[in-house]
Amino acid sequence: MAYEHTDHGRPPTQLYIGGAWHEREEEIAVEDLADGGTFATVPAADTDDAAAAIEAAVGAQRRLRESTIPERAEWLSAVADGLADRKPALAETVVREAGKPIASARSEVDSAVERFRRAVEEARGIEGSYREGTTAGHEGWRAMVRPEPVGTVLCISPYNYPLATTALQVAPALAAGNSVVVKPASNTPVSATMLAEIIEAAGLPDGAVNLVTGHSSDVGDALAGDERIDAIAMTGSSGAGKHVARESGMVELHMELGGNAPLVVFPDANLDAAAAAAAKGSLKYAGQRCSAVSRVLAHESVRADLRDRIDAAMGEWRGGDLFDEATDIGPLIDAAHADWVEQLVDDAVARGAEVVRGGDREDTWFEPTLLDGVPRDADIVTDEQFGPVCPIVPFTDREAAIDIVNSGDLALDASVFTGDYERAMALADRIDAGAVRINGAPSHGLADIPYGGNEDSGIGREGLGVTVEQFLTTKTVVL
Repeated sequence: MAYEHTDHGRPPTQLYIGGAWHEREEEIAVEDLADGGTFATVPAADTDDAAAAIEAAVGAQRRLRESTIPERAEWLSAVADGLADRKPALAETVVREAGKPIASARSEVDSAVERFRRAVEEARGIEGSYREGTTAGHEGWRAMVRPEPVGTVLCISPYNYPLATTALQVAPALAAGNSVVVKPASNTPVSATMLAEIIEAAGLPDGAVNLVTGHSSDVGDALAGDERIDAIAMTGSSGAGKHVARESGMVELHMELGGNAPLVVFPDANLDAAAAAAAKGSLKYAGQRCSAVSRVLAHESVRADLRDRIDAAMGEWRGGDLFDEATDIGPLIDAAHADWVEQLVDDAVARGAEVVRGGDREDTWFEPTLLDGVPRDADIVTDEQFGPVCPIVPFTDREAAIDIVNSGDLALDASVFTGDYERAMALADRIDAGAVRINGAPSHGLADIPYGGNEDSGIGREGLGVTVEQFLTTKTVVL
């Protein structure tokens, strides 16, 4: 079935600072990954723009801090309604700038709407507490512990979920009463700009949300290193996260960074379920997800059977026109990233891996690829690939599997397929990861449960309720 394109006019192309829109001579061209050419141009902000956005956010802090919970709930609900009203245009934007098939793009818009709606519920759950003194000399003390916003939150959003992740950062920040500066990825800034339009229409105070588009190399340090920033929410690569952490100083950091999620399959597993999870986990959005299945560890006794089942499951995934309702998988974000995925595949093959399916690329299109017999010293076993590649790594016993899983520095997600409860819980205990799913592929869902990584995969935990809590501080008033 053909997709009916929207007629939403030229996408917005300005900075949003202090409740006003600003043009700049220097611009960044946003590639149209669906039809080729340029989809839109956005301003290339400079350090003065970064400083102005932070100044505007700081200027709005008092108004937001003094806002009531019903007032915040009204703002968040209005933003959710605005996103829902513009779903067709937003979905088309995500298709064009991020290269997602239309069905996936619609789902992303739905996630953004739901995250703002759930933020309303979280805002209504913010409450203080009452304490009494319990130590000698403090018997008569009565204390009110009041939640307060931390101040200004810098939201650094990624290209892979340019609308949904921005919503996941911005909605909790506003629910907690903070002002916000948004820095979207330079590949995918248009959906965030449309979100800023919706926020403006929702009636938030000027300066409550500010948008700075541009190259991170030009404005990233100016934003992250400004002492007026009180918290940073970031989703991105481990390298970028480390850089921001070095620049930021004493601020609250919430970073969901790189992943290399293993899917470990034991002989007593449901192999059909494991194969389906491996295929979908590897290929959804061409593998460009932090929680993507990045390596399948298969027990040697079932490896051949599992490989054939994964091969069959991957064969059902279809590439093609991103606006075709039947298309399942699209291109990688750019040629440089396709080069990286190709390098990892070539390295694995050079070390002895067999190409069962795919392996070729054309520009940014990388074929869904299945590798078998990948040795544990191949780079793809420990590095984040962010591509549509399913590498099968053999193991012989539980200890060997744990050793392979924990061999790298990325520890965001993992999954274990087994029919043995004791084994499942033992693996969940010993695998170094922020989350381990039993008999299912890793998934962060709508962020209704906490998630985040260990080691180089992040700092802290995210999730709507958790993030609201971490964007609050407390003030104790002793009577």
